[in-house]
Amino acid sequence: MEYRLTPNVDYQANQALRESLLEEQGYICAYCMRRIPVRDAESNETTRIDHILCRDLHDDLKLDYKNMVICCPGALDGLHHCDKSKENTDISFCLFSQSFIDTLSYKSNDGEIKSSVQSYNYEINNALNLNHPLLKRNRKATLMGVIRQLNKRTKWEPTKIRALLNEWDTKDQQGKYKPYNGIVVWFLKKKLEQRQATPHII
Repeated sequence: MEYRLTPNVDYQANQALRESLLEEQGYICAYCMRRIPVRDAESNETTRIDHILCRDLHDDLKLDYKNMVICCPGALDGLHHCDKSKENTDISFCLFSQSFIDTLSYKSNDGEIKSSVQSYNYEINNALNLNHPLLKRNRKATLMGVIRQLNKRTKWEPTKIRALLNEWDTKDQQGKYKPYNGIVVWFLKKKLEQRQATPHII
């Protein structure tokens, strides 16, 4: 706060800021939910701090902590995503608000993410490139691992689904979320609703 109120100061991505955002976000990328820090082949970066409303267009928000998120380096297989794809554009949704999260759904057969709000969906695909082929594959693989676990051990009992949902929806003892937890939380909530409505559904 003291630094932000100092006249004529500029934004600096220092280590203390990075650590604070990492802890707050549970060490996953704010956009794609990959584990961070991580190093992509294209860059020596392990994380990037992004301004949701970009600094070039919103100089008054460049030191606003609430306008900052930490994300992955954003370069896989030669294609950019997350902050690297977003560049100097704005995102109109509040990433961590439940109202935004409630608009999201996934395709369990290929890992695609989408929003029921057209403008959000446009930004997901065009600004952030969150349906990058490798991100989709990673989300699908993560979900398939959970489905195999349920098929093998729990027989989809509601109590077991709730326990697994809690495991994926909260930070562990090291303060970390599981990577790509969004698709798993969405899937488990949907399955739990189905089981409670019609207990015979698997």
